[in-house]
Amino acid sequence: MAQTDLTGSRTGQTVFPILIALSIAHLLNDTIQSLIPAIYPIIKTNYNLSFSQIGLITLAFQLAASLLQPFVGMYTDRKPKPYSLATGMGFTLLGLILLANSSQFFMMVISVCLIGVGSSIFHPEASRMAHTASGGRKGLAQSVFQLGGNFGSSLGPLLAAWIIVPHGQFSIIWFSVMALFAIVILSYIGNWYKRVMLAHRKKRAASPIPVPALSKRKVALAVTVLLTLIFSKYFYMASLTNYFTFYLIHKFHVTVPASQIYLFVFLFSIAAGTLIGGPVGDRIGRKYVIWVSILGVAPFSLLLPHVNLFWTVVLVIPIGVILASAFSAILVYAQELIPGKVGLISGLFFGFAFGMAGIGSALLGNLADATSVEYVFYLCSFLPLIGLLTGFLPDIEGKRKRKAPTEVQQH
Repeated sequence: MAQTDLTGSRTGQTVFPILIALSIAHLLNDTIQSLIPAIYPIIKTNYNLSFSQIGLITLAFQLAASLLQPFVGMYTDRKPKPYSLATGMGFTLLGLILLANSSQFFMMVISVCLIGVGSSIFHPEASRMAHTASGGRKGLAQSVFQLGGNFGSSLGPLLAAWIIVPHGQFSIIWFSVMALFAIVILSYIGNWYKRVMLAHRKKRAASPIPVPALSKRKVALAVTVLLTLIFSKYFYMASLTNYFTFYLIHKFHVTVPASQIYLFVFLFSIAAGTLIGGPVGDRIGRKYVIWVSILGVAPFSLLLPHVNLFWTVVLVIPIGVILASAFSAILVYAQELIPGKVGLISGLFFGFAFGMAGIGSALLGNLADATSVEYVFYLCSFLPLIGLLTGFLPDIEGKRKRKAPTEVQQH
């Protein structure tokens, strides 16, 4: 009975031990990733890098972390790989070791690309495993999974301020312990996933292939709107995540350690708000959550470039909390929009999000060199207004509920 309960596939219950393990692994993975922007002020000073070079480092990382994801997801939709997560973390471990020892711009780019490849392997299959362990509570499962990642992202700047700033770039090597611990956890999750794969294959073979409720044209339009919303969210996030420390240093003349702590406040607010979008979307509908999570940021983002240090720190808290609810709702909405393609959709949306963050960082870095960091923040403050496009999304929750009696009769 223990195995039946643990798989969750026969009981229909949410498998919280696996979701928590996935969340912890996501925390470790994203803590390591967040060290990259957290050390930018250090390497910029030590190696006399320009904002454009900082942007290119982020672009290389984000592209490596994004381009492979749809292909990984599409492949694992057809051939799930239980131990691919542990393998991906091995790439991350190698990248960490190289980054700690990099003294040239080219080697830094290679190092962050290896960390990006590890992330590219991790996210689509981990999201699929969270979906498998959801017991039908898909929004909740994605939020628990995302919680670990967002909390890990918030820890990076804090750990950088405590460890890397006082001890130097080589101290990055200490974080390889995190990667090794993550490999152990991911091996445990792989053992679980291997046990449930056969049960799920038999279940899929006995069940009809789900058919989308909308026409291909409407699905394509909805996916385009969702990806545009991801563009809005992650371009704006790129300005805050990668250039918030420089903005605070240039405009308010704070110290580097203080700027890292303020960045932690913003990233922690994202972690704190992560659990909102998924469960609320399960209850009231994901379209409503998407409305609030993107467009609701606009009043705060428009004020941000015009206030003092105190109100800057105050405003980034609701910005982080509200933005945090967006991704889980968008991801599960897309998975329901195109049923049966969990890995592909997860890879596409995680990959597009990372890619937009990387492209945004590079473009915003060039813009900061040409103008100023303050102007970048002013320009980006208008991006959340793109949330108005949510009005073009179809009400797939309503369609699903109306179709339910017919589906019951067929069974």
